[in-house]
Amino acid sequence: MDFQLKWSISCRKFAVALVAVTAAPCAWLGCDLLEPLQFKLALHFIFFSETLFVRIYPILAIPSLASVQMDPPSSNQKSQAQNCTGLRELVTEFMVDMKGEGCVSSVKNKLQTLDGVKKVDVDLSNQVVRVLGTSPVKILAEALEQTGRKARLIGQGVPEDFLTSAAVAEFKGPSIFGIVRLALVNMELARIEADFSGLPSGKHGWSINEFGDLTRGAASTGKVFNPINDAKEPVGDLGTLDVDEKGEAFFSGVKEKLRVTDLIGRSITVYGTEDKSDEGLAAAVIARSVGVGNNCRKLCSCDGTTIWEATNADSVCSKV
Repeated sequence: MDFQLKWSISCRKFAVALVAVTAAPCAWLGCDLLEPLQFKLALHFIFFSETLFVRIYPILAIPSLASVQMDPPSSNQKSQAQNCTGLRELVTEFMVDMKGEGCVSSVKNKLQTLDGVKKVDVDLSNQVVRVLGTSPVKILAEALEQTGRKARLIGQGVPEDFLTSAAVAEFKGPSIFGIVRLALVNMELARIEADFSGLPSGKHGWSINEFGDLTRGAASTGKVFNPINDAKEPVGDLGTLDVDEKGEAFFSGVKEKLRVTDLIGRSITVYGTEDKSDEGLAAAVIARSVGVGNNCRKLCSCDGTTIWEATNADSVCSKV
């Protein structure tokens, strides 16, 4: 876990303790009107501490310019949103149909051979596998499938963060299918994974747009999300997707200044060309996704379907 995330978590724990410590005197004095003040004070403390960190830490952490050597940018250099190297570590959680220690060994041995996997924890009693590392969900899901066991993605994110740490947008056709996952790495960085099928081959622009209004499809999703009014590159600009001859595209990278908590209810739009001023081919609403350790249910209370009877649409985009 990087230092910025540790700082954020420590500040939040202090804020919770602040509310708890002041609760007893307020209750003894009968000061019910002070309760909103307690929470406002805690929220202001969190905001101030994180803002202070974002402004000051880069100055302290970066060595003097005299000691920094910078390579000239190459002509094929990609934007940060498209850069798949240097991904930050996340915990990805699967429910896997395991029966005994033999299954545990098989799953661990398979996952530990993958690039980007740092640690694998298996909870046999709950049939849960947690993977710490940078390997994309698609690669992990395919590896588990190769062991001959059913596996379902049930969570991803940073377990220490009690705010929304993951989100998802699902494209459900009729011609374009896909799933986009966004996971909080720290308060100013998000990791993005996308898997599409049914797109015309070539390059396609895609972005996070202002609204989740799909009444007119992508045309009613508004402009590219840009809360800080960055004229060079809006925060919601995700660059381009490279679609192969089969109409499939896979993306894995990170995006700076992107807070997952600010994206819920907005949309992701895919365009017909690299030009993001078009109306777009398809769009999907961004919804909150379950974080790590919050989804160990095996039975759906609404229709009685077990997790193994459900489709694998949460792991691999499909036209089923």
